[in-house]
Amino acid sequence: MPMVKIEILEGKTSEYKKSVLNGVKAAVKDAVVVDEIVIVQRLYEISAETCTIPSDRSENLTMIEITLYPGRPESTKKKLFDEIVKNLSKEPGIEASDIIIVLLEPPMENWMFKYEN
Repeated sequence: MPMVKIEILEGKTSEYKKSVLNGVKAAVKDAVVVDEIVIVQRLYEISAETCTIPSDRSENLTMIEITLYPGRPESTKKKLFDEIVKNLSKEPGIEASDIIIVLLEPPMENWMFKYEN
């Protein structure tokens, strides 16, 4: 169950946000080879007053955290990164230099999907 957290600066259009969500979801689905129904995504809009943007980034800075089960090969991770950059560069037009991706792989004992006592 891939879980995706996306952070962007507030003020983008609904179409822009939908493009970001769709582009990341498609990349996760294709690179990680999972059914899109199990991909959980959240998009957060951050005000300019609550963050600092490095001088080499633009107002389109897009920070993405993806939490996955551990154990995927480096080639899968590289494909995931490449697909996200390709998709977001195409639509909504985010430069590769404005995309930051962090992949988190907590051990399986740190996951809980359905509480059972």
